Amino acid sequence: GYRVSLRGNFFGRNHVYVTFPEYNPREHIKFDPPLNIQSNVTASKCQIWWSVPLPWYQNELLQYELQYKEYNMSWENALNKKPPSSLPQIQIDATELRSGITYVARVRCKVSESENSYHSQWSEWSQTTMFQRAGVPELSEKTLNTRTMQFLFIPLSFGTLLYLFWNCKLSSRFRQKASPALTFLHQLLSFSHSIICTMGILR
Repeated sequence: GYRVSLRGNFFGRNHVYVTFPEYNPREHIKFDPPLNIQSNVTASKCQIWWSVPLPWYQNELLQYELQYKEYNMSWENALNKKPPSSLPQIQIDATELRSGITYVARVRCKVSESENSYHSQWSEWSQTTMFQRAGVPELSEKTLNTRTMQFLFIPLSFGTLLYLFWNCKLSSRFRQKASPALTFLHQLLSFSHSIICTMGILR
């Protein structure tokens, strides 16, 4: 350990003040904040990672704390999250995020509480990263109309084929003697054919 003292000249006299009779630098560490914080959002989660001002073989000495919030909220209302390991990364489940809302996150570090040889206080907060969970797109009126016409396409196509069958197979003499029911069916198929043509124009 070390002995830390303060010397000063007050009113023409030298004075020595002992600040720390035994000072151990390993117990008073404060790291620089993490660097290069980045994020990537998928449909199921948001992944956030960063780098630290330490050699890779010393990363296991650190623990981290992430803070994230909605962009327009105060940091006082932010949520805290700690990674499950010493790796400089964390993920947030998509269910914890609101669709279409922009979020801001930052991270800080210190020596792990499980480490006995070193002790430190939290570093300053890192720079921030912004991310947004994609919202579910709403179907426009035009899209709904198109899907409705596509839904009707199969039965109307069948009606058209049936209509062509009647035109090809029934003789003109038979159609003249057809019952009212067949006449109604013929009119119905003609109407279906006109709808198919209209659908083609709309598309």
